[in-house]
Amino acid sequence: MLKKIVAEGFGTFGLVFIGTATAVLTGNIVATAIAFGLAFTTMHYIVGPLSGGHFNPATSLAMWIKKKLETKDLGLYLISQVVGAILGSLLLFILLGSNAQATGMGANQIGAAFAGNSMAIVVALIVEIVLSFVFVLLILRVQDDEATSSFRGLIIGLVLTMIVVAGFAFTGASVNPARSLAPAIFAAGEPLKQVWIFIVAPLVGGALAGLMSIFLEKE
Repeated sequence: MLKKIVAEGFGTFGLVFIGTATAVLTGNIVATAIAFGLAFTTMHYIVGPLSGGHFNPATSLAMWIKKKLETKDLGLYLISQVVGAILGSLLLFILLGSNAQATGMGANQIGAAFAGNSMAIVVALIVEIVLSFVFVLLILRVQDDEATSSFRGLIIGLVLTMIVVAGFAFTGASVNPARSLAPAIFAAGEPLKQVWIFIVAPLVGGALAGLMSIFLEKE
């Protein structure tokens, strides 16, 4: 179990650091999407075989719903993912120095185009739930398919890239509570006020994906 915890922490650390650093330093949607996708793929092949390569509380919740993760292990996975994400954001915070908070730390926020909309929070919640549902369901399906075992990391990474591109203008595309919480802590201000959206919605999407996966497997 220690190896699994370390693997989940390290994988989430790499995902958050690489993805958010690219977002901050380039400000480019495509570059950021590719960075998150490749970071996930890289971490998956480095430590995924040890822990399953979740790197995301929403995925772990779905695995628990499918009874592929015990309750005690779920808690440890969640803690290791959050700690890994915080360490990733801490490293970026240190490297950016005095400019760190001004950059936003790559934290998720409701898109500027929707900020003045009275339905902005509802839109953000819907977008994050739908994208998280699709992303986590894909993970569950490829995990169950032995034919894709050699390509799982690449498939998931490519889909994550697509997800980030699709949701970037709306919310920055979180689909991962740990990925959102960590930079929000260091960015403070508005990102920290909005972070509940990016914790609740991905977990709801992940839970729905777990239930859908069970339904699809029934005879």
